[in-house]
Amino acid sequence: MSEAGGAAAGAAPLLAADGLGKSYGAVEALTGLSFSLAAGEVLAVCGDNGAGKSTLIKILSGAQPASTGTLALRGKPVRFGSPAQALAAGVATIYQDLALAPNLSITENIYLGSELVRAPRLPAVRILDKKAMAQGARSLLARLRIDIADVTRKVSALSGGQRQGVAIARALRWRADIVIMDEPTAALGVRETREVLRLIEEIKGQGIAVILVSHAMKDVVAVADRALILQAGRLAHDIALAGWTADGLMNAIMAEDA
Repeated sequence: MSEAGGAAAGAAPLLAADGLGKSYGAVEALTGLSFSLAAGEVLAVCGDNGAGKSTLIKILSGAQPASTGTLALRGKPVRFGSPAQALAAGVATIYQDLALAPNLSITENIYLGSELVRAPRLPAVRILDKKAMAQGARSLLARLRIDIADVTRKVSALSGGQRQGVAIARALRWRADIVIMDEPTAALGVRETREVLRLIEEIKGQGIAVILVSHAMKDVVAVADRALILQAGRLAHDIALAGWTADGLMNAIMAEDA
């Protein structure tokens, strides 16, 4: 089984974890996890239920602090106290439910929490700059090569793949250079899955790193450069995926669990 080292030789990693651990009382959910992530790299996180994937994502997203170990972002130590801090630092997390507001428009979802306002004519009066936000939404969708002309459409009217696109566009709006995606193709059809994988390739080509948590090994080998295989909260293998098949990766995970 080939072992990978993360960032290219001589290149400083975008993100580096050293000895990450997380304990809940006497239970160690994650122990001594070290890895690196380069700009424009797709890193899959694989393993059976209870392997530690969710715990790792909670630490990286700022939802929970690590008990031990360190994180470095762009070569500088970081410790996120909240998801807002992680997002401000350029780490965006897209959970399986996408956290979109289905009854709001595409534009409103992309700018939710970061709305643009026009210079007020009266003190203390905030006027939303709807025109600028609509133009920005179209620009972000065009950057992802998503063909939706009407950005006033409600998210509830979109397909699963298009909704993933809106969630990614929102991450780009926050200028994220690391996007964590939690089971992005779960419950999607073949066509929608293909669109999500295309979106991952699209942002990868723009130098954005992706951490992909997935049980779909076919999707993993289609887009990921490397895979971390976790077992019982520990790193079993960090492997380069060039030449791997979905069956081969699944067998590697099952072998570790045996």
